[in-house]
Amino acid sequence: MPKEKTTRKAKAPRETGRKKKDPNAPKRGLSAYFFFANENRDKIREDNPGIAFGQVGKMLGEKWRALSDKERKPYEDKAAADKKRYEEEKAQYNAGDEDESS
Repeated sequence: MPKEKTTRKAKAPRETGRKKKDPNAPKRGLSAYFFFANENRDKIREDNPGIAFGQVGKMLGEKWRALSDKERKPYEDKAAADKKRYEEEKAQYNAGDEDESS
C-alpha cells in the first residue's frame, strides 16, 4: 500500500533572540595586529603579485610573529589610542541612550 502524500506546512521564520545592532553605535577599536596588517597588506601584494587572499593573511601573521617588542610598540600605541577613542565614544553613546529613555 503506498503512503499518503502529505503537504508540508511552511515554517515560520525563526527568531534569533538577538537585538538588532544599532548602526549609530561606535565602532570597536582595532588591535595592534590590525594596524600592522592594514599598513603592510598592500606591500605584501606588491611583492607577491597574484597571491591568494588566504596567503596574504598567512604572510602577515608570520611577519607579525617575527616582530620584536620594540618593533610592535608603535602599533600597540595606536591600538591603545583607538581603544581610548572607543571607550570615550561608547560613554557618550550610552549617556545619549539614558537621556532618550528618561
